[in-house]
Amino acid sequence: MVHIFERINDGVARSFVGRWFKLEGSGVPGERTGSRFLTEIRAGLTTWASMAYIISVNASILSDSGGPCVCPEGADCTGTNNDVYMMCVNEVRQNLITSTAAISALSSFFMGLLANLPVGLAPGLGLNAYVSSYLWHMTTQRHSSYGERWVFMFLSIIGLRQWLVRIMPQSLVLAVGAGIGLFIAYVPPPNGLGVLGGDKVNLIGLGGCLEENFYDGLENFCERGVLRNPRMWIGIFLGGVLTVLMMMYRVRGAILIGIFIVSKVVTFQKLDKVGNALDYGSYRKGRVWYALITFLYVDILDTTGTLYSMAKFAGLRNPVSLDFENSSIAYCVDAFCISMGALMGTSPVTAYVESATGISEGGKTGLTAMTTGFAFFISVFFAPIFASIPSWATGGALVIVGSLMIRNVLEINWHYIGDAVPAFLTLVIIPLSYNIAYGVIAGVISYVILNGIPLAVRKMTNDRVLPANYELSEEWIIPEGSIIPYWIRKLMGRTSPNEGIMPDEKNQTNSQTASDLDKTASLEKEPARVREGSS
Repeated sequence: MVHIFERINDGVARSFVGRWFKLEGSGVPGERTGSRFLTEIRAGLTTWASMAYIISVNASILSDSGGPCVCPEGADCTGTNNDVYMMCVNEVRQNLITSTAAISALSSFFMGLLANLPVGLAPGLGLNAYVSSYLWHMTTQRHSSYGERWVFMFLSIIGLRQWLVRIMPQSLVLAVGAGIGLFIAYVPPPNGLGVLGGDKVNLIGLGGCLEENFYDGLENFCERGVLRNPRMWIGIFLGGVLTVLMMMYRVRGAILIGIFIVSKVVTFQKLDKVGNALDYGSYRKGRVWYALITFLYVDILDTTGTLYSMAKFAGLRNPVSLDFENSSIAYCVDAFCISMGALMGTSPVTAYVESATGISEGGKTGLTAMTTGFAFFISVFFAPIFASIPSWATGGALVIVGSLMIRNVLEINWHYIGDAVPAFLTLVIIPLSYNIAYGVIAGVISYVILNGIPLAVRKMTNDRVLPANYELSEEWIIPEGSIIPYWIRKLMGRTSPNEGIMPDEKNQTNSQTASDLDKTASLEKEPARVREGSS
């Protein structure tokens, strides 16, 4: 059986598919070490299983506000008091289940096919709460998301999104990755294991109680009976402990197995309530532009930071230019899918940190994301079934992956307080605010203040007044490489032959070339040795 798998992996690697995705054994420059076809498929299914909760959660959050449903004048539409209104809301929810699965399939598939990155995309979980609370009226959300697409596309084409991440201090970059690890490990209820819940006094306390033990009107706030929910313990021991033990013994697909151990009819729901309802006259309204700017700054930090961190976690970041392969294409795919999501009535699409579960399973190429997209496509027709994967089935996997990502803190410069404090703020605020963008903002602002003031004092005193341990500070450098993206330099004829190859891949190519030359030289000397021996 093992030999059959190896033959499949080797056959795909030598095919056009293997060369396009740079699988190990494809023979193309820059092939990705350790990338095997069946491993990529397994990693994609793992990512999908970790992301599948968004199908039901996104629909539930967005439909809670009523969406396009209008409450009859003078009627009480709170709770389930109005049957007509509730029928409309339920129809909106079914529409959103379909649209969420569809846009997740489309965006993840194109991210893998065009950008060759193992990153899954879906409607953003933080932004859908903003949409539900402030923007819904559907047209406001759609137009702000659709308009954001053009701004994002322009920034991606000219290379500005890539440059914003590349010039960030390395301690902050590492802190973002570690903060994402804490973020996915600490997923507040109703997602995750539910070990932690709300607390009236301390805001956060122990959870894991049964629903009948919640405070009245406060979901996931335990009045009594904490840590007594059997589902939570199943998630901890089967989804967590058992998965770790399988990983310790190198069981392939351990995370995916752990998720499925703990875990009507085929139909397709038409998007008659939320689909394609654009009115370009809405751009004359200030509310739309306010929402567009809000989406823009959150997405540019959230999505850009997540894509960068996932690429680094997969080992795809160039250590010299601090960029990752096909970054311009990846950001353009993200921008395009934001507009497609707006047409389908969902919140803006973003890269998902749950992609780290697939990467930890060995995903290194776009085949992982394409598999995730295909699984979401199947979910369009079986949405109620796939949306039923419980959050406590994936909670253990997210904690495990978080523990793998937190190791970034080892590389942060803790020796100088001007680097340590901004990194710490980034690390802490990301999970506590439930928003990657807020953590990045806190880190960047604190870094500028804590390092800008000493720099000004240093310049004014001609280096006579320096902070303590200043010699241990991390030097901020502008990475090598041009701010002008590769495709523009290609048109201008200013690219080098090896520019698209990672430094270590160049060395690998050079070493292979040298090895081939040595073999050729030895073959040339072989006849001479034979002649000497015969004489």
